[in-house]
Amino acid sequence: MNEENKEQSVEHFLELIKKSRRGKFKIYIGMSAGVGKTYRMLKEARSLLRNGIDIKIGYVETHMRKETQALVEGLPIIPRRKLFYKGKELEEMDLNAIINLRPEVVVVDELAHTNIEGSKNEKRWQDVVDILNAGINVISAVNIQHIESLNEEVEKITGTAINERVPDKVLQMADEVVNIDLTADELVDRLKEGKIYDEKKIQQALNNFFQAERILQLRELALREVANQVERKINTEVPKNIKARPEIFLACISTNEESAKIIIRKTARLASYYHSNWFLLYVQTSNESSDKINLASQRHLINNFKLATQLGGEVLKVKSNNIAKTIWETAEKYDVTTICLGKPHFKFYQLVMKTAVFTQLLNKMSKTHIDLVILS
Repeated sequence: MNEENKEQSVEHFLELIKKSRRGKFKIYIGMSAGVGKTYRMLKEARSLLRNGIDIKIGYVETHMRKETQALVEGLPIIPRRKLFYKGKELEEMDLNAIINLRPEVVVVDELAHTNIEGSKNEKRWQDVVDILNAGINVISAVNIQHIESLNEEVEKITGTAINERVPDKVLQMADEVVNIDLTADELVDRLKEGKIYDEKKIQQALNNFFQAERILQLRELALREVANQVERKINTEVPKNIKARPEIFLACISTNEESAKIIIRKTARLASYYHSNWFLLYVQTSNESSDKINLASQRHLINNFKLATQLGGEVLKVKSNNIAKTIWETAEKYDVTTICLGKPHFKFYQLVMKTAVFTQLLNKMSKTHIDLVILS
């Protein structure tokens, strides 16, 4: 091993040691203020305390919400440090006190917060990194609009500049990212009930940030971000030999226009639900060659190919008189997990049933993890 490789090996080992010593990091993420991130953190803190875990509140911002304030009572709190800035006495999280006290777990709210000038770190997320590196576990929270890579997208949605931001690498450090989800109606109801802002600010909030279409877009961003984080952890941390097999769907159609559309649309919805790829298979027998079927059937078939493409499917057209065997071979070739067919009374299914190979297809499927779905 040359010197350069030796150096890289040492650095890699040091990185592994640091990771093993580092505290665990959990982040609650939400689409906006008021979804209940701090509330959930405090509920978890109370549960951990009941179970004998040495947990302390490093910093929590209740925003004077009664339900949230009630949960703080009885929890051990590390006093904030007081400092003067521009003639005013202000409070900040006491980073040194947390590290010196070394609780098992510390709750740190407002991850995107900018610290007062003169603090050790400019941002609170940097304080959290210091706490984690000291071997202390952290539970924190952030709104989706504060994620750095989403900044421009959020500004387009809200029409508001977001100045306090958290680098994406901070989320990537997290051992667990939990989305606190509410529907747009639920969030607006909470606002109107005075559970988010003071009564004087409610109408202004409804006219600006808390419009239903904006909430829905932010909700989508939050759901997508958490899904991405989960996928990233699977790709980086789960050994390839034990990873769950990704779902891949194979929709099988004939020239029957109505049944084909049903199969295509339902398979596309299944694939969308599982965030999966899917294929459309049309097996052209000698009885369905272009010179033997009418122009209307050909036109419908082409339109169904277009529909499948529009819905994200990849069209496969195979010439064969052995439909069941072709389905099986295609499923094997593309690592398909689910084969989708029409109901038994459809012409295509009857055609498949007449073939002796269909029995072989079912026998093969029974020995594998491929599923067969009959779509109504």
